[in-house]
Amino acid sequence: MYKGKKVVVVLPAYNAEKTIERTYREIPLDLVDEVILCDDASVDRTIAKAKELGIGHIISHESNKGYGGNQKSLYNMALKLGGDIVIMLHPDYQYTPKLIPAMVNIIGEDLFPVVLGSRILGRGALIGGMPRYKYIANRILTLTQNLLVRYKLSEYHTGYRAFSRKVLETIDYNQNSDDFVFDNEMLSQIIYAKFPIAEVTCPTKYFEEASSINLPRSMKYGFGVLRVSIMHFLQRMGLAKFKLYKLNESS
Repeated sequence: MYKGKKVVVVLPAYNAEKTIERTYREIPLDLVDEVILCDDASVDRTIAKAKELGIGHIISHESNKGYGGNQKSLYNMALKLGGDIVIMLHPDYQYTPKLIPAMVNIIGEDLFPVVLGSRILGRGALIGGMPRYKYIANRILTLTQNLLVRYKLSEYHTGYRAFSRKVLETIDYNQNSDDFVFDNEMLSQIIYAKFPIAEVTCPTKYFEEASSINLPRSMKYGFGVLRVSIMHFLQRMGLAKFKLYKLNESS
């Protein structure tokens, strides 16, 4: 715990057998109260490896629900377990778990309710091996998003995120997409709900076993991001209303 706040790390897994151990071994278990892994119908030994490592909570999807669907299961379980600070970490070892204490501190001290691990601050992305075309696309999309949603982030596309319980209880993430655009819908909801966001510099690693989407999926994701940003703009300007931005009644 951190000052009486329960810390939960959630791992959205898909074919992560080769990388889950390296990721899990770096999680600061003296600070983290619970670790939850959700396996999205992997075809390798991800679940068996998670059990060998002694991961406390394992969710198994019988059929593939997608990256967004995976996160929904994880956040719902984290809230059910009483999580006050919830960190989403990819188990493919692309992001270092060593930043968890810093992210927990920022939320635990009530400085910011949301923290993103940014690959773009500094030169971490290119040094870590991010393909140049992905880097350029990231910069173009981020500039466009900042203009449309009227916010300023170094990137909207990191898979390393931490949230306070209040944030997860306020936005309706369960009605978001089950695909990769889920992440951007979540950030759009958070910004619209006026939750401030902190960013910390995060080194990243691109290697054979690290998960990555191909060019066609990347293009689909990019168009989805633009769609969400335009929706946010229209909602912000009062030109349209979308259920994406409806807050939970209990918040």
